[in-house]
Amino acid sequence: MPDSFLLPDLIAASAERSPKAPALGSSGTGAVDYAALHALVAGFSHGLIGLGLARTDRVAIYLDKRIETVVASFGTTAAGAVFVPVNPILKPEQVAFILQDCNVRVLVTSPERLVLLREVLSSCPDLRHVVVTEGTAQASDGPALPVPVVSWADLLSAPARPGHRVIDVDLAAILYTSGSTGKPKGVVLSHRNMVAGATSVASYLENTAQDTLLAALPLSFDAGFSQLTTAFHVGARVVLLNYLMPRDVLKALEREKVTGLTAVPPLYIQLTQMDWPASIDTHLRYFANTGGRMPRETLTLLRKRVPSAKPFLMYGLTEAFRSTYLPPEEVDRRPDSIGKAIPNAEILVLRDDGTPCGPDEPGELVHRGALVGQGYWNDPVKTAERYKLLPADAPGRSPALQLPEYAVFSGDNVRKDAEGFLYFIGRRDEMMKTSGYRVSPTEVEEIVYATQLVGECAAFGVEHPVLGQAIHVIATPAASADGPPADLSALAPALLAQCRVHMPAYMVPAGIEFVPGPLPRNPNGKIDRKLLASEWVARGAR
Repeated sequence: MPDSFLLPDLIAASAERSPKAPALGSSGTGAVDYAALHALVAGFSHGLIGLGLARTDRVAIYLDKRIETVVASFGTTAAGAVFVPVNPILKPEQVAFILQDCNVRVLVTSPERLVLLREVLSSCPDLRHVVVTEGTAQASDGPALPVPVVSWADLLSAPARPGHRVIDVDLAAILYTSGSTGKPKGVVLSHRNMVAGATSVASYLENTAQDTLLAALPLSFDAGFSQLTTAFHVGARVVLLNYLMPRDVLKALEREKVTGLTAVPPLYIQLTQMDWPASIDTHLRYFANTGGRMPRETLTLLRKRVPSAKPFLMYGLTEAFRSTYLPPEEVDRRPDSIGKAIPNAEILVLRDDGTPCGPDEPGELVHRGALVGQGYWNDPVKTAERYKLLPADAPGRSPALQLPEYAVFSGDNVRKDAEGFLYFIGRRDEMMKTSGYRVSPTEVEEIVYATQLVGECAAFGVEHPVLGQAIHVIATPAASADGPPADLSALAPALLAQCRVHMPAYMVPAGIEFVPGPLPRNPNGKIDRKLLASEWVARGAR
């Protein structure tokens, strides 16, 4: 098997081994084999170089799951640039923030999505070109675009040009994840991070060229993009799915004879409430979870639906890709465990002073190894909070080593039993986990404040059997010369309507309550989210 050092090498190596093997399938944009995919990636790379893209320039991709999305991602890295996948459900304001934050030079999108972005692109001063998948959309109604628009076909017809020289420690991608203090953070990943991740995951999932993986998660998720890298590493086939209803996932599993499925617990919860075609159990080899703990009842129901499939319970974080998995043979003995370290990673449980915890002693999960990312884009403060130097005498280290080593301190409390199996306890910060997404309460609050419908507000998560956590907001009325309205409950529908306009669906609060105020403060003078959340639960609020 040819060696893969860089991200596009995964496709090139499989194209060399089996050029006619199916690589990608999509109900909307057809299918391609590895030879065709490799050629498309090279063509996209040549087109970017022709636009004058410099080494490590950023290319944002704002598309649903389609062949062009994959080609743009890998073609960007083949050119020596950095791809930035943008979740297609984000609103224009969130997209603009990402484009501004990492100084995007080229935006790849569809004509329909470009129309939605027209109002915000003028606030992205570093943008130089927009590439659209069909036509040009230049003649559409709305304000003139501030940069030239290039069609996909024209870009791929550019003359062949060599890309910039790149080595495996160079930047490959920036994946945006919600930050604990507000705006999303851009996690920077190198070629080595992504190739090592593909190699590791493919090894314990035992992926082969005979596999068909269903890409149901957004490709802007590390676990979603992993379906591509894992498959391409071994020459397997990936089916891209943009589903509207959970039933669509079951239909795809049956129609495409999928052998591997990775999804978030909320989707699995929905799927277990449906009747599964019996044929799925004849070919689904495994199912794996990401984005939160799998409820035991859901796991039990899944195993009844597909008794032949192996369950892989996984834990990961974007800052270090995957961290742990529980081998299927251990699921019956310890279904609440997140397992042990994945291949080529070491997971430590450390006290606040950096010393290792004893068996069953709670501590912070710390990930060291080749999968540790490169920090947060242009954010030294947040990077210093999460990426820290290991103690000189940490396991695997020696005081005689002169160069320091950085690891990811996850912010998650875990414990490790006497046999080395890990168990998740909880987050150290106030991040909410809903529908597989990490959502910052501050990010929700900023959007709520921007509506000018509230005086004060606090967002928090409450445990939910399907979502993981449901987002709730408590707010006080906006100041008015007439004073607060007599019926505070009448204010919630208007605020909820604004949230639906300005937030992606997963961020929209499940419950909103207006109170006279002021909201309670903690000793530091900040609004006490924990107290509000506990009171909400205690009174059995909606």
